[in-house]
Amino acid sequence: MRVPIPESIPPAEELGRVHFVGIGGAGLSGIARVMLGRGVAVSGSDGKASATLDALAALGARVHVGHAASQVGDADTVVVSTAVREDNPEVVEALARGLRVWPRSAALQSVLADRRVVAVAGTHGKTTTTSLLTVALLACGAHPSYAIGGDLTATGVNAAAGSGDLFVAEADESDGAFLVYTPHAAVVTNVEADHLDNWGTEEAYHQAFRDFLARLDPDGFLVACVDDLGAAALAGEARSRGLRVLTVGESAEADLRASSLVFEGSTSSFDVAGPDGPLGRVTLQIPGRHYVLDALCALAAGLELGFAFDELAAGLSSYTGTRRRMERKGEVAGVRVYDSYAHHPKEIAGDLQAARALAGEGRLVVAYQPHLVSRTRLFGAQMGEALGAADEVVVLDVYLAREDPEPGVDGALVARHVPLPPDRVHVAPDRSAVPPLLVSLARPGDLVLTLGAGDVTELGPEVLRLLSALPGEEG
Repeated sequence: MRVPIPESIPPAEELGRVHFVGIGGAGLSGIARVMLGRGVAVSGSDGKASATLDALAALGARVHVGHAASQVGDADTVVVSTAVREDNPEVVEALARGLRVWPRSAALQSVLADRRVVAVAGTHGKTTTTSLLTVALLACGAHPSYAIGGDLTATGVNAAAGSGDLFVAEADESDGAFLVYTPHAAVVTNVEADHLDNWGTEEAYHQAFRDFLARLDPDGFLVACVDDLGAAALAGEARSRGLRVLTVGESAEADLRASSLVFEGSTSSFDVAGPDGPLGRVTLQIPGRHYVLDALCALAAGLELGFAFDELAAGLSSYTGTRRRMERKGEVAGVRVYDSYAHHPKEIAGDLQAARALAGEGRLVVAYQPHLVSRTRLFGAQMGEALGAADEVVVLDVYLAREDPEPGVDGALVARHVPLPPDRVHVAPDRSAVPPLLVSLARPGDLVLTLGAGDVTELGPEVLRLLSALPGEEG
C-alpha cells in the first residue's frame, strides 16, 4: 500500500516504540536492525517465519508470524511495507488509533537524520554498489552505518549501526523513496526506465532522478557512470546546477576510468586512472563488466570522501558478494547452482554475461521468474531476448507481489521471445515442477542459474537436494 510521507520526520530516537508491518523484508528489516542498534524499541510482523525474524528477535525485537491487530501493542509509530495491503489488520488498527503511520522511506530518513549520508541510487546495481562501498569503507576503518537491500556475505547482515559519522544507504526509486532523503552525496549507477507502474511514463521516471539532485547537500557531490546515457545526462544536469560531479566508466570522458578489463572465472580485474594519471589495479571476486562499473562507482565515492586508493582497492578486493547477487548456492554431481535477483532486461543480460564467465566450458541453464505484471507487460519481450544468452531456459509464471494477475501477461509471453530453438525453451507455470526439470536438463560441468526477484530463490537448494539423490551421489 502507499502511505503518505509525513511533513516532519523526527530522528528515530524520538519515535517511541516502532512496529514494522512486513519486518521480514529486505528494506524494513535493515531499518529495524539499525534502530535496535541505537536502542530504539522495535516490534514487527511478517507473513512467514524466516531467519531474518529470528535474527531480529535475538537483537531484542518483539516479532510475530502472521498479522493481527493486537500485535500493534503499545507502538507509537507503525512502519508499513509497500507489499502490505490496505486491509491488513495491523494497519487498520494503527489508523483507527491515530498512531503515526509511515512508509519505509520516512523510517529510513529517521535513522539517516544525524549522519553524513551517501545515497546509492540507479535503476540497476544499487545493492551491489552499496555493498561494495560499505565493504571498502569498513576496510578503511571508517565504521559506517549502512542499510542495503541484501545481506552482505562479509558481515552476514543487511544493515548495521556503525560508530562513525558516515551512513551508506541504498536509495530506492521504485516508489519514490529516494525523494525523501537529504544526503550529503549520491551515487547514480544508471537511469533506465523501470517501475512504470508507479511513475507512469519514462519521462516521469527520469524527472524523479532530476528531482533527486535537489535533495543533495550543495557542498556534497554526485558520482555518476557516464557509460550509461541516463546517468550521463543526469551528470550534465548536476553540473549545470553547480554541484560537484565525478564521472566514472570506461569512456575516455570519465573522470575515473577503468581499462584493461580481464574476466577469469569468478574474478574481474581492471586498471584505474584518474585525471592526474594511473592509480592502480583492482581485482574483484565477482565476474562481469557491470560489477566493474559498480566497483568504480564505489571507488570514486570513497576517494571523494578522502580515503586512500590502496585501502579502498583492498576493501573492494575483499568483497565476497551479497545474498541474491550471483550468489553461489552449491555444487553437486558436477553441477554448480547460483541465484541472482535480476528482473529487468538489462540486469538479466548482465548476469548472464557473468554466468557465462563462471560456466567456462559448461552450459548455462537458467530458470527465470518474471516479477510484477506491469513490468512483464512492458518488458516481457526484452526479457525473453536477454534470456537467449543461455543454453536452456525455463520460464516460470509471473511473481505477482503487490499486483493482481492480468490475462495474457504470464511466463509464456516471455518465453515466446527467447531466441532459442523451441526444444530449449520450457514454460513451467507449476513452480514445483521446476527443480526436477532443471535436474533433467543439467549435465556435469553446467551452471544452473535461478533468476528473478520473487520466490525463485527458493528453488536452488531443492535442485541441489535432487542432484544429491541421483544414483551414485551421496546425500
